[in-house]
Amino acid sequence: MTAAEKLDLKFSEGKHICVGLDTDPLKIPPHFRGEADAIYLFNKAIIEATIGEAAAYKLNFAFYECHGPEGMAAMKRTVDLIRSLDPTVAVIGDAKRGDIGNTSAMYAEAIFNIYGFDCSTLAPYMGKDSLDPFFAFSDRINFVLVLTSNPGSKDFEKLELGSGVPLYKEVARKLKAWYPAENLGMVFRATNKTDLENDIAGLAGNFILLPGVGAQGGSASDISSVFRSAGHKRFLINASRSVIFASSGEDFAVAAMNELRVLNTQTA
Repeated sequence: MTAAEKLDLKFSEGKHICVGLDTDPLKIPPHFRGEADAIYLFNKAIIEATIGEAAAYKLNFAFYECHGPEGMAAMKRTVDLIRSLDPTVAVIGDAKRGDIGNTSAMYAEAIFNIYGFDCSTLAPYMGKDSLDPFFAFSDRINFVLVLTSNPGSKDFEKLELGSGVPLYKEVARKLKAWYPAENLGMVFRATNKTDLENDIAGLAGNFILLPGVGAQGGSASDISSVFRSAGHKRFLINASRSVIFASSGEDFAVAAMNELRVLNTQTA
């Protein structure tokens, strides 16, 4: 199955929550911390509890790269585990790559062919030639940063161009002109409902990854209502800390499953 087929299948089942596996050893339950393979074992328990309710999983490379080869091995094993439990669940490699063409080609090779991700996240600052090597993988989806959830998004993304259009809107317009809808995703923050309401028409037809729900204050029900009112089904709400760290006790996996079910109810 292509990445688009996987996500569309989950959306047809009413699933719109992406579980972010931002696994921080300082936040996992204490009984894991003495384990040599703590990151993978924690991920395994979370995945086994949530696989039936998740639309996708997203692994942020930073939480694995910082542990060197062992961390990257845990990331690869996590992707393989998800594949073995449900090959129809899309897995996003959140590395926010973006470099000159030949370098991007190597990054794309690593994310898609070495680590086996269905989707990537990309930074568009260096332009089309920095994105093209990723879009050459026609069965994958690339989520490009458009309007992000961090406070510094206003520093560049909201700057007005000479035309009076904010930079992030011009990025979205160009992306839609450059790439087919089955391969193009956009990252758009879930922390401001008004922004989303104002821009929903420009996001139509594309896969939208929405960070900022849960720990950053965004509302899954608010976001879902905007998309559903617009007749737009291709939205993926990312929830990381609020799900995987719902409990620090031995019931952490059950707590994660329960939190995910609550979020699914809010997006139904």
